[in-house]
Amino acid sequence: MTAVLLQDSANDAQSLFERVFWPLYPEDVRDNLAAARESFVNPANDCGLTELIEEIAEAFKLLAPSILGLPQSALDDTDASVHRLGAALTRDRRDRLLLEQTVGRNRTPLLAMIAIHGTAYIGRCIVKNHCGEWLVRRPLWESTVRLHSALGQAELSIFQWWLKSLSDEEVDRVPLGDRYRTYVEVPCFQSESLPVLVPSASRIPRLKRPQYHDVLRHLQAHAPGVVRLGADFPDPERFAQMQLAWLDFLWVGGGRMLLMHGPSSRQGVRLLWLNAEGFVKSAFYPADDVPAHKIKVHGDFVRVILSMQKQVKVHEMPWWGL
Repeated sequence: MTAVLLQDSANDAQSLFERVFWPLYPEDVRDNLAAARESFVNPANDCGLTELIEEIAEAFKLLAPSILGLPQSALDDTDASVHRLGAALTRDRRDRLLLEQTVGRNRTPLLAMIAIHGTAYIGRCIVKNHCGEWLVRRPLWESTVRLHSALGQAELSIFQWWLKSLSDEEVDRVPLGDRYRTYVEVPCFQSESLPVLVPSASRIPRLKRPQYHDVLRHLQAHAPGVVRLGADFPDPERFAQMQLAWLDFLWVGGGRMLLMHGPSSRQGVRLLWLNAEGFVKSAFYPADDVPAHKIKVHGDFVRVILSMQKQVKVHEMPWWGL
């Protein structure tokens, strides 16, 4: 009967929280969850509490791989390990962990223990690798991590990442690693370590109706610091499918990267970042064909200003992309 109920239940983030995690909260916290989330139980950075989180994270590191079908060495406290962890959280595995129960008197879905202890593990990765700081709350999985980066200060609610990533709306995209990249790796990226490709950002002329080989010749003529398009740049067939009306070129980061951007007919705005070795990453934003989008640089941020359904939209990101 339990299996049938779990399989038939809604698995959106709110339903998962109420059905799987809410019974585990202390009664006084359930009386006023908002207040519990606003208050710290470790304002003086008591080592005992952070050591407890450390022990939980270590236990997860040792025990979770066999449960999640990962090699025993997969969780090695690196940023890459969070991506390996996220990739293991498929819909099938989530559903199986919902049905499996922990042992002991107070049995609960194994998924709850994976998410709760996994919160401690991911938090430890942020603390170890990026000088994050625990903000301890009660219960411990409600604790957050304060992160300082070139983009400012943020308070990261890792348990919420788990809830959203395990929900029906998102689980098929296995997005836990994407959240870690967006909120941790991108802000903490050491952009100053990139070599300067051009000492002064000279203007590169627009390329109209570009084809793959046109882009390569254009870069050779106007951006010799970019020596190749790179293995991950869209191949000629994929590039043609973008139906770019034109490409503009913008040096960002003091000449450390080249941002190519242009409108795809009836699709939206495409952005492609290149360094000396070629393609690094891309982004796409749906947009109206007119008016044309604009790119503005403000300090460490790039703003994409476009029209979507005749409404002005602004997308902001660090100059090295998301």
